[in-house]
Amino acid sequence: MILINLLTLKKSKNFFDKMKLTPKKINLFTMMKLPSAWFCGVRLKSISTEKASVSVKHRWINQNPFNSMYFAVQAMAAELSTGALVMQAIQEADHKISMLVAENNASFSKKAKGKITFECLDGHLIAEAIQETILTKEGQTCWMKSVGKNNEGVVVSEFNFMWTVKIK
Repeated sequence: MILINLLTLKKSKNFFDKMKLTPKKINLFTMMKLPSAWFCGVRLKSISTEKASVSVKHRWINQNPFNSMYFAVQAMAAELSTGALVMQAIQEADHKISMLVAENNASFSKKAKGKITFECLDGHLIAEAIQETILTKEGQTCWMKSVGKNNEGVVVSEFNFMWTVKIK
């Protein structure tokens, strides 16, 4: 049923027109449009207007030679936690708005082993940037932070993404 709905919606100009964003739908989108993230186990677990949570488990397919999770896999999970909030804010704004990561940085504090959960709490920041771009008709930037923690709640990495949004 969801696949039929997605195929119908895909014909519209914006893939997410009139579709409530849920973890199930975003994960299906990830499988179809971001297969490397899907195969590595990156999954959106929850989303609200303020925060998004993405998890990924350390497995053979996403490990580095040091028997921990490869940094690029962590980056995919962290970016999804911010990007899902951007997509949701754009959908709620009901305007045609483009989105793009312009810059990012990261810091790593512990080996990423087991299940790592990335959480972004910056939904309000991107909503403000989108409102500003609608009002001024000029592109805006917004830094969003995603923190990755292991099962014990210990921070293993932090990522910052500068998203740019502008009216199409």
